[in-house]
Amino acid sequence: MKKEYAVGLDIGGTHITTGVIDITNMEVLEFTMRKESFNSNLPVNQVLNIWEKTIRASWDSSGVENMEGITVCMPGPFDYEKGICWIKGQSKYEHFYGADVGDLIRKQIKLPNDFKVLFENDAVCFGKGEVHKNPTNLSKKVMAVTLGTGLGSCFIDKGISISSGSQVPKDGEIWNLSFKTSMAEDYVSLRGLIANYYCNNETSVENGLELYNRAILGDGAAIKAFEKMGEDLAEIVIPLLKNFSAEHFIIGGKIADSSALFLPTFDKKIKAADLEISIQVSTDNENAALLGAASLLYNSKRHFDITVN
Repeated sequence: MKKEYAVGLDIGGTHITTGVIDITNMEVLEFTMRKESFNSNLPVNQVLNIWEKTIRASWDSSGVENMEGITVCMPGPFDYEKGICWIKGQSKYEHFYGADVGDLIRKQIKLPNDFKVLFENDAVCFGKGEVHKNPTNLSKKVMAVTLGTGLGSCFIDKGISISSGSQVPKDGEIWNLSFKTSMAEDYVSLRGLIANYYCNNETSVENGLELYNRAILGDGAAIKAFEKMGEDLAEIVIPLLKNFSAEHFIIGGKIADSSALFLPTFDKKIKAADLEISIQVSTDNENAALLGAASLLYNSKRHFDITVN
């Protein structure tokens, strides 16, 4: 069987990670991975120059001449079908508002107008990528969340993202669901952690790493902040897991690195709810994101093969 390849991009507010993916076997070619940090509020042409540099570095190192496309893991708000950026007022990509990002990439790298440049939400990419990393999950109903500056989520059934219908919240998003006195993301996110810590001892911290280090050193208020977030996360996702009939739950994002501090309280509430579900904490968010983005081509190819045969 002839192998097919794509260049995967994981684009964030301060970085871009690229790598070539074998979309036949859904594997990232590790030796092609490149990462570049930058300020996404630079002028569009300067950002595109940085993107081009990393894309070409991955592509050239792979030795692959003909790529099936470029697949992009991108934060929202974004029109993923049309490739239009609607990010505004978030201190990132301010100059890209209203731009056709797919067209910009094609022109920057001098690719044909019909060259495939496909986009997917960052949380969805993470979830789909984790599913593809473990083939047994391709037959399951999976819910995944990303914990960081925000609260991302996705719902996946047999490798396909589900974002509508009675089994999932609107657009598959949970960050804006009503919770306690406001919404879920205010409690389960970096700002939620910091707020929990302040409530416990009226002391502020600069960032998540500082809070993590305090917890590791035995700061009781910091430990309680993580434990409370674990409880809040469980309260938010338990009804969603039940409604979706999820069999597997995946936790990712930067805060997942501190899972030892919040997972015990999360597990306790899950068990109290009589949920029989396997729980996984991701240790490789970037690889998952690249695979998840590439699954856009993998799934379209699989659908074509099924239709033809």
